[in-house]
This record gives sequence, C-alpha cells and structure tokens, in this order.
Amino acid sequence: MPKVRILNSKAGYNLAADYYASKEKYWDSFEKDKVLPMLGNLKSKKVLDVGAGTGRLALRMAKAEAEVTALDLSDEMLKKLKLKNQNLKLLTAIGDAENLAFADESFDIVVATFLIVHLKDLRGFFNEAYRVLKTGGLFLVTNINQRKAPAVKIKDGLVEIESYYHRPEAVVKLLEELAFSIKKNEFVKKGENWVNQIILASK
Repeated sequence: MPKVRILNSKAGYNLAADYYASKEKYWDSFEKDKVLPMLGNLKSKKVLDVGAGTGRLALRMAKAEAEVTALDLSDEMLKKLKLKNQNLKLLTAIGDAENLAFADESFDIVVATFLIVHLKDLRGFFNEAYRVLKTGGLFLVTNINQRKAPAVKIKDGLVEIESYYHRPEAVVKLLEELAFSIKKNEFVKKGENWVNQIILASK
C-alpha cells in the first residue's frame, strides 16, 4: 500500500490541480444545481468566489454577467481557470480566505463551495466574508459531509489534503452569532444520508 502524504491546501491543490479539473461533473453532483438559482439574478453583481479552484462556478457566474473575482490559495488551480476564461468579466487573485485583501463592503455576493472543509476554525473566514460584503449582501457557503479526505493520485504517489468535519448545526449557529441572517439551509442527500449542506445567508 503506497504511503499517503498529508498536505495543506496550497501545496495539495497545486499538486492535484489536474485531478480536480478532471472531476468537475463529480463536484457538481454535490450541489444538484441548487447553488446558482439560490443567488438569483447575477447581472452586474460584484461576486467574490473564495476557493474558486479551476473556476467551476466562477465561470458560470461570469457567464450570467456577474463581475467575478475568483480567489484561491493555489496558483496552479487558477492557471486552469485562466485557460478556460473566454473574455468574461472575471478577475483572479491568489489569497487566503481568512485574510481577504479587499476593502470593507466590496461585494454584493460572497460564495464559498468546497472550502470550509479545509478550515479548522470557521470564525476567521466568516468574519472576513461579513466584512467584505455590502449591507444586505448574500453569503453562500457549502459544507461537505466529509469525515476523512480522499487520497488523490498525482504523478508521484498519493496525497491527502488537510480537511475538517463541521456539524451542520454548528455552522448555522456560528453564522448567526456573527450577525448573518440565515435565508436558506438546504441539504443534498444520497439515500438517507446528507452529502452537502448549502446555506444562503445575508448581511
């Protein structure tokens, strides 16, 4: 059995960018087309996609005429996004979810899918999302039901990207503590088990 290397998000996703890009339909299956409809009309909205990866959602939001900033720790993931960008209103930025390099009240919408599973403590990111949102702005976050990260095959072996399990009720409670208003809290299920929690909150 080959040894699995456990890496942080930046190192892990830089190595696993090809794998991640090849699995976009699989990642979509965790959302069942619920995310974009929740956000409503995106035309001319300023959107920050935190943990944008290879642009799975960022490109769709840009095609819906949003002005999207796609932020990720991994420059290799963002390179994949740039190759797919077809002259859309989409900027890319390398950065940290817990220290967003944007002014207060810069965005109408902040989106974070497949992100919080990689954060041990959610408070820092949630505070930053609140800060950069305009009053009345929307925050959409998904919470994957993953108790152990899968091993990903790369060129020279297997890697596992650090991840953390968050109880759905604890995520909602923390958002409310930080003054977000919960608008929707939906679950994607496989049989009797939930696989993804999708929360829409407002500032």
